Order: sequence, then structure tokens, then C-alpha cells
Amino acid sequence: MIKVAFCNHKGGVGKTSSVLNIGAQLSKKHRVLLIDLDSQANLTHTLSQGKEQEETIYEALKGKTKELPIVEVSEKLSFVPSCLDLSGAELELSTQAGAQCILRELLESYEEEAKKWGGLKKYDYCLIDCPPSLSLLTVNALTVSDFVLIPTQAEAYAVQGLTKLIEVISLIKKRLNPKLQEPLFCITQYDKRKTLLKQVADSLRDRFGKRLLLPPIRNNIAIAEAQAQGKSIFSYDSASIGAEDYALLSEALSEILEHYKYT
Repeated sequence: MIKVAFCNHKGGVGKTSSVLNIGAQLSKKHRVLLIDLDSQANLTHTLSQGKEQEETIYEALKGKTKELPIVEVSEKLSFVPSCLDLSGAELELSTQAGAQCILRELLESYEEEAKKWGGLKKYDYCLIDCPPSLSLLTVNALTVSDFVLIPTQAEAYAVQGLTKLIEVISLIKKRLNPKLQEPLFCITQYDKRKTLLKQVADSLRDRFGKRLLLPPIRNNIAIAEAQAQGKSIFSYDSASIGAEDYALLSEALSEILEHYKYT
């Protein structure tokens, strides 16, 4: 199972939308597990359509349950829900030895158990929706992941904030997770009519080259409407530019993940 953390310590950049829609697109051909590691639980609210979940990632991280509480959305798409209690997890877990590796232990335990069931419980990809902060939860996600995808807006302030995040990723790779690959990037909420955004997008291409996945996700109200309806953009409006962009972006990411799988 290849794990990808969707991470940015700036909020409102489209992390949850990207996890939801890329996960939905990948699940057309692969088995995909989404993990909501954000206490705002927006991904959980969308996928559960507002229904309260009995067990969440919070209980698993605290050791109150031995297994990840996986909820099936469709035959090939499942998720691990979050809750507001997760906001206190940082303080509660920080005194534990190896607190930054709890999620890795949970996923390793799940994968060991899945082997006993053959292909029935195995996932090809795991996408992790991180909180908008460089918190212990984010460190947990980066410690277990093979890749990190950073959604960012093509705005000057948003881009300036990437430097610190890249430094943290480099430090985690050095000290906790040597298998973590160089970060990937994608542009969200893009409006090519705005000259400044186009200039920033061009500078990102110059800076990160092929690690900037294309196309940029254009501004599209249908993406927000889909989430409000508890759907991916593909289920809500498959003809929208949001569906078009996320389908192409998912294909670009899938090519990288598939190449990694066989190297």
C-alpha cells in the first residue's frame, strides 16, 4: 500500500477536496483508503453525509481500539473518520514515547492482518488528509508516508510559506522516514485570467519542475457544491471543469505512484 500525505500548514488550500476527488478517481481502478487526520473532520462529514461515527481515528491513536475504524464508501473506496476530539490528541499523545510513529504502527498492523485475508482487505493506495498545521498529527502522517503532495494556491504568501514546510519534510526524511520521497505539488483554486496568479504558477514550475503536477485545479463552484452534497466532483457533475482537472491530476499522480511501486 502506497501512502500519500496531503499536507500544507496553510488552511483553505484545497487539501480535503484533493484527497476526496483524487481518492474517488483512483478508486475507479484501485482500492483506496482515505484517512481523515484533521479535527475539523470535513472529509468525514462529506463521506458520511453528516452521520456521526461510533469510532474514529482518535480512538485508534489513543489505543482505545486495536484496529483502524474503516468505513466502506463503495467497493473500492473506504475511509477512516475523524472527530473534533482529535484536536486534543496532540497534547494527550505528546508525552508518549514514539508518539510520532503511532499512525505508522496502526497501518503496519492493519497491513499484516490484511495479508491473512489475501486481496480482500488490501488497499493499493492510502491518502491522508492532514490538519492545517505542522503538528504531531502531521508528523505522524509524514512519518508513515511514501509521498507528500502539497496543494497550494498560486499566491505569493501561500508560496512563501512552502519553505518552512519543505524544511520540516526534509528533517522528517532524515530522522524518521528515509523512504519519504521528494515532495510533490499541485496548484488549486487557479484563475488563469489573473496575471499575478499566472506569474506565480510559472515560478512554481521553474522551481519544482516535474514535481509540480499538472493541470492546476481551476476555480469551480461545483467542487464545493459536491462536498456539500456528500459527493465527489465526479458523482456530482462529471462534465464540470473541476472533474476534468481532477481526473487529469489524478492520472499524473497515479503514473508517479505506479512507477514507484515497481522500482
